[in-house]
Amino acid sequence: MSKRSYPAEEKYEILKALDEHYSPYELESKYNVHHSTILDWKRKYDKYGLEGLKESSTWKKYSKELKLAAIRDCLSGKYSMREVARLYDISDASVLRGWIKKYNSHRDLKDTSQGRTSSMTKGRKTTWEERIQIVLDCLGNEKDYQDAANTYNVSYQQVYQWVKKYENGGDEALKDKRGNKKEEAKLTLEEKIKLEMKKLERENERLRAENVFLKKLEEIERRRK
Repeated sequence: MSKRSYPAEEKYEILKALDEHYSPYELESKYNVHHSTILDWKRKYDKYGLEGLKESSTWKKYSKELKLAAIRDCLSGKYSMREVARLYDISDASVLRGWIKKYNSHRDLKDTSQGRTSSMTKGRKTTWEERIQIVLDCLGNEKDYQDAANTYNVSYQQVYQWVKKYENGGDEALKDKRGNKKEEAKLTLEEKIKLEMKKLERENERLRAENVFLKKLEEIERRRK
């Protein structure tokens, strides 16, 4: 399925086709958008109108208690992930999925602040090694850009851009091309080994969390049958 961003107008056109008696699965094939995403758009449109289809420049506020309650309801098997998202007014089922992965990997769930903070705009100069570590921590924490920004005292925008670069080009994409010397040349052998170990640890942690999450979903599906 396509992961590109869809403008509100295009989402609306797809929803119009849904109202014209096309099924979500037919639209999935036609527009290359997962049917669950289309249903999420439908829910937002029904509740908020066209405004609900626009990409927000801020994020919603969720308390730790709400996150835990939503996770427990989802893991109980009584509700689907989409039903829980609707019950708790969660912006998207993928948000809930991220909380569950964090919960299953025994990471601490924190309150989500609303709006933008000073860390959204204030950045700082970083080394290549720092950028890699920040990206790996962010990816291991379900792409919680704000948490990474707060932890490493960098801006939200910096973390977001570094993650995108890393996903597209790996370590090499995080190098500062403005200088004449390559940043990795400044690292000692010990630092390079530590960096590789950090990457392996994060990857193993991610795989373990995904495995636990999939087992939980399989158990829920068995209960629902």
